[in-house]
Amino acid sequence: MEREGRAVGAASGELVTIGEFARLSRLSAKALRRYDELGLLRPALVDPVNGYRYYDPAQVEGARLVAWLRRIGMPLSRIGRIVALDAGAAAVEIRAYWARVEAETTARRDLAMYLVDHLSAEGRAMSRIPGNTGSAGNTGSAGNTDSAGDTGSRGGRGSSGPGVPDGPGVLGGPVAVPLAIRCAALTDTGAVRTTNQDAAFAGPRLLAVADGFGEGGAEASAAAIEALKPTAWGGGDGALSAADLLNVLEDTADSASRAVRDAVASCADPDGSGTTLTAMLWTGSRLGLVHIGDSRAYLLRGGELFRITHDHSLVQSMIDDGSLSREEAASHPGRALLLKALVGEARSVPVAVACRPDVRLREVLAGDRYLLCSDGLSAVVDEAELRAAVIAAELPEEAVRRLVGLAHEAGGPDDVACVVADVVVVAEEQRPREQ
Repeated sequence: MEREGRAVGAASGELVTIGEFARLSRLSAKALRRYDELGLLRPALVDPVNGYRYYDPAQVEGARLVAWLRRIGMPLSRIGRIVALDAGAAAVEIRAYWARVEAETTARRDLAMYLVDHLSAEGRAMSRIPGNTGSAGNTGSAGNTDSAGDTGSRGGRGSSGPGVPDGPGVLGGPVAVPLAIRCAALTDTGAVRTTNQDAAFAGPRLLAVADGFGEGGAEASAAAIEALKPTAWGGGDGALSAADLLNVLEDTADSASRAVRDAVASCADPDGSGTTLTAMLWTGSRLGLVHIGDSRAYLLRGGELFRITHDHSLVQSMIDDGSLSREEAASHPGRALLLKALVGEARSVPVAVACRPDVRLREVLAGDRYLLCSDGLSAVVDEAELRAAVIAAELPEEAVRRLVGLAHEAGGPDDVACVVADVVVVAEEQRPREQ
């Protein structure tokens, strides 16, 4: 009967049988039946008598697209949305999906490298215990035994790229001297906006900036930072261990996500309201980084300014895959399009949004200066000017004023939020400042 059906399809010159279409599309007949059941790829005709499926050869391209999307691991439910789009919109969706996959893979790699370093350190410690006959061996992690820093130092894509420095010592080890944070924060509506949806906070335990968007943007940015304050995550005077801090970061990231969802729940379009978030939690010996969106964190060390976060944006993903230069990105029409942010209800949106921030640990050195800022600063002031302003200011309070001034000089097209923090030896922090 199948051979008879094939002959009928071939004779018509228009439709082909499922067996012939399977050969043309490189999909099995079983897969085609499954895609028919799910509505991904309907036959052009189903014989009402014998149930044979017939396909139009013009459907081959769509069938191959389904097959290719399955090969990159895309869920069938999402494939169903993509095959219904025109080519341009489908390309945006696929790019967004893959950027999310890479971001999630990076986060898992960070945790894997932390576990390698942490367990290696434990092994070395055990080998030094008198009477221990075991041997830890040379189990250091690939390229860097300090997993508190950014993964870019291992040569991967990471947040900041190769060359970002980290503090000394094995993750979880004690610092040589007691350290503290001296900091300042400032937000401004800029020269164009009438309301300010950016938020910033600087305290001895928390540094944070958030850039809200949509109807509930101001509420979202404020809620995200409030969820990270020490009273929310239990920050105290004692330093947390590396393992405890990782747990704290995961918990606070989840708290920020919930806080934003609650804050924008009453909006007409909760999916359209949300915020970026870049925050650093200080434990007395190290900093925990929580990051999502295109706000940024920089480290000034040894006279060099290093970006230690990676933008979760469409243009950054295009820069990463080589399809867009940094110069072209500055004027790209989709430069404000985020791939990850803290948003309201998890419904479908034009570009997929992942709601889980990245978390990682950083070791610190006395003399480090950190800058956190929204894109109201980083998008209009280049890094050379940022570096000059951060270096020139003696105190954090002066630095944030200089930076907001630079944003205004560049036209102030957006709200701006920035935090500057110095890592200082406690003894220095207690000395009276010169007037």
